[in-house]
Amino acid sequence: MKETVLAFLKELQKNNNREWFQANKEWYDEARAEYEGVVGQLIPEIAQFDESIRFTEVKECMFRIYRDVRFSKNKEPYKTNFGAWITRGGRKSSGPGYYFHVAPDEVFLSGGIYMPDPELLKRIRKEIYYNIGEFMSILNSKDFSRYFSQIDDYDKMKKPPREFPADFEQIELLKLRSYTVSRAVDEATLHSARLVPALKAGFRAMFPYNEFLRRARED
Repeated sequence: MKETVLAFLKELQKNNNREWFQANKEWYDEARAEYEGVVGQLIPEIAQFDESIRFTEVKECMFRIYRDVRFSKNKEPYKTNFGAWITRGGRKSSGPGYYFHVAPDEVFLSGGIYMPDPELLKRIRKEIYYNIGEFMSILNSKDFSRYFSQIDDYDKMKKPPREFPADFEQIELLKLRSYTVSRAVDEATLHSARLVPALKAGFRAMFPYNEFLRRARED
C-alpha cells in the first residue's frame, strides 16, 4: 500500500473540517482508491478458503468516511481511518467476517462478530457452552494462537450471564459481549508487497473461529 494513505489520514486528523477536506478531495480519492485496491485483492484471496465471500464486492464492504454526528458530542465530520468488513452481505451483515483497519495510530486486522444483537449473542454463548471442547481446540490450535492471543475483551460483563451456571469452567468466555479477535499490522508490512499475503495468513488462521460463530448464527 502506498504511503499516501497514511499520509492523508494523518493530515485529516489534524484538519478534520469540511473546508480542508473539500480542498484535498483529490488526495482523499487517491488514498481511498489505494485502500480499495487492497480490499479488492483480499476478497479473492480469502475466498480461496472461505467460499461464502466469493461474490462479495468491494463497495459492499467499505465503510463511509463521513461520520454521523447527530447524536454525538464529537462533531468532527470525518472518520480518520479506512475500514472494510469483508463478509457475505458486506458491511451491513451481522455475520462473522474479516476486517482491515488503517488509521494514523493503529493498523490491524480483525474478525469475528462485533456487538451482536441480544438474540445472536445468546446463540453464540449457547454454542460455546454446549461445544466448549471444540471451541477451545480452535482457540488453542497452532495456527490460531500464532496470530491471536485471546478474544478481545473490551466490553466484558462483570458478572456471568444469568442463563449459564457461574461455575462453568470457561465462564469468562460467556461474559463477552463481542466475539472479535485482532492483530496489529506494522507500518513496514503496510507499505510492502507482503501486506496482502500477511493479511490473508491472519484471516486464514481466523477462518475456523469464524465458521464456529457462523454455525451459531445460522443454526
